[in-house]
Amino acid sequence: MRENRIRRIWAEGGNVVNGWLAIPSSVSAELMAHIGWDSLCIDLQHGAIDYQVAVKMLQAISTTETVPLVRVPWNDPAIIGKLLDAGAYGVICPMVNSRAEAEAFVGACRYAPQGYRSVGPLRATLYGGADYVAQANKTILTLAMIETRQAMANLEEILATPGLDAVYVGPSDLSVSMGYAAGFDPSFPEVLEAILKVPAAAKRHGVIPGIHVGSVAFGTRMYAAGFRFASYMSDFRFLQWITARAIPAMRGGTPGPTIP
Repeated sequence: MRENRIRRIWAEGGNVVNGWLAIPSSVSAELMAHIGWDSLCIDLQHGAIDYQVAVKMLQAISTTETVPLVRVPWNDPAIIGKLLDAGAYGVICPMVNSRAEAEAFVGACRYAPQGYRSVGPLRATLYGGADYVAQANKTILTLAMIETRQAMANLEEILATPGLDAVYVGPSDLSVSMGYAAGFDPSFPEVLEAILKVPAAAKRHGVIPGIHVGSVAFGTRMYAAGFRFASYMSDFRFLQWITARAIPAMRGGTPGPTIP
């Protein structure tokens, strides 16, 4: 089966730099995949992407060594199985608030006896190889999102879930759940304190800690705090960010340090 390079990066002590895809376009996915991200996550929860477009985006990512991941809309074994069968090499599951929910998520990603995923990989065999079914359980990644006050209260139990590879902090939802404003890179002391508890707890359970960040400065800080996987912005946000700066620069003739 094709190697999951994320596992190798972690085994070698490295940190994964993950890109995020919210634009429903195979061309955007292909462009991002060729830029050099370690992995790319196709967002079916908050992006404008449906299943059929996601399949085309997975095919586009396959033109490179970038590892294809997906974020599913919810903890639903039907869509988890379909996206794995389409060739996703890891699943990020939102709003995992308990050990039971984490077990249900992991089970949906694993063939028996470790789980209850139905056998029928189809495109996943084309991408992963003829021995996909025999090797998938130790290759596919499971990442449970920690993004509520309830999830933080149950963090140790969630981390103890057999077969869970990683937890993934959603800082915006976590901040809102704790009574603060939404947004990346939260600076609210209570929220930041909660986030910084995750790496040590994850390490105790042999689970990889991940997070979504909105700046290089915050991402660097999170790596230093022990996070091993960080998603930086998204294709949508990058387009929005550079365009908002490029148009005034073009009109004013003052490019500045970040606009060519």
